[in-house]
Amino acid sequence: MKKRLFRWLWRALLLIFALVLGAQLWFFAHLLYWRNHNPTDTRFMRLAQAERQARNPQAKLAHTWMPYERISIHLKRAVVTAEDSHFLKHDGFDWDGIQLALEKNLARGQTRAGGSTITQQLAKNLFLSPKRSYLRKGQEAIIAAMIEMLWSKRRILEVYLNIAQWGDGIFGAEAAAQHYYRVPAARLGPVESAHLAVMLPNPRRYGRSPGPMQQARVRRIRAYMDNTHVP
Repeated sequence: MKKRLFRWLWRALLLIFALVLGAQLWFFAHLLYWRNHNPTDTRFMRLAQAERQARNPQAKLAHTWMPYERISIHLKRAVVTAEDSHFLKHDGFDWDGIQLALEKNLARGQTRAGGSTITQQLAKNLFLSPKRSYLRKGQEAIIAAMIEMLWSKRRILEVYLNIAQWGDGIFGAEAAAQHYYRVPAARLGPVESAHLAVMLPNPRRYGRSPGPMQQARVRRIRAYMDNTHVP
């Protein structure tokens, strides 16, 4: 009886290991392909599309891919300033930021600050869901490490700017620039870029007219972004 139970447990563990390994290889293969090819959609896009079509079957997402060189330098600087000031220095994980986030969460008694880098956010947006769990965070970390291994910082920022959500059904810098300012992403100025950067943590809530706290953050981003280095 014990031998049979041991064999069953061993087979179950092997099956779980094979499934986990298969999933990681699936992620790796996609990232390897996307190193030189642009992703047509993401997990976040599919989730948003399903939600919108539940309300309106004809609903479509606003998304147009724009090459890195045709995205405003101001937006690149604003996003890095707002989301990941150590983007060029870290290997996918900002350990100081993670420690600060943990301290904030402990002080508040709840999980709100995440300390995620642009690479981690990109991993989540490409493959995972917005639901918070230790399992999802662990998978996010594995994918982020793969991204840093396979892609340049320029490619990471290019893909992030093209898939980030900037409102209900609005994905990518070009769609955001057209929706909020009626200009292409290449023509976004410093102020518009700072406003868009502030929207990223919660784009469906902040919208184009942020409140006093978000306005103060826009001013802080604007003050620092000119000195921010990007790939």
